[in-house]
Amino acid sequence: MNIYVGNLAYGVSEEELKEAFGAFGEVASVSLIKDKFTGQSKGFGFVEMPNNSEADAAIKGMNDKPLKGRPIKVNQAKPREDRPSAPRRPRY
Repeated sequence: MNIYVGNLAYGVSEEELKEAFGAFGEVASVSLIKDKFTGQSKGFGFVEMPNNSEADAAIKGMNDKPLKGRPIKVNQAKPREDRPSAPRRPRY
């Protein structure tokens, strides 16, 4: 199950997220979303857990719990919807 994790402190690392969610079971991957220009965290990310019951336990156990001083928001990630691309302006 793919889990959305929001309201993260900017100093939280992928390793720290993996460790926090690892207390509930196997973590397949962790992905922090970063600004493509500055490389700074945008304050949210995703945790992939293969076992759904462990993932549900992690969601219940981690939601609104403080991580590095901030209460994080945790829920099942919604699939990305295909967004229509914005019309391109011509370059002059």
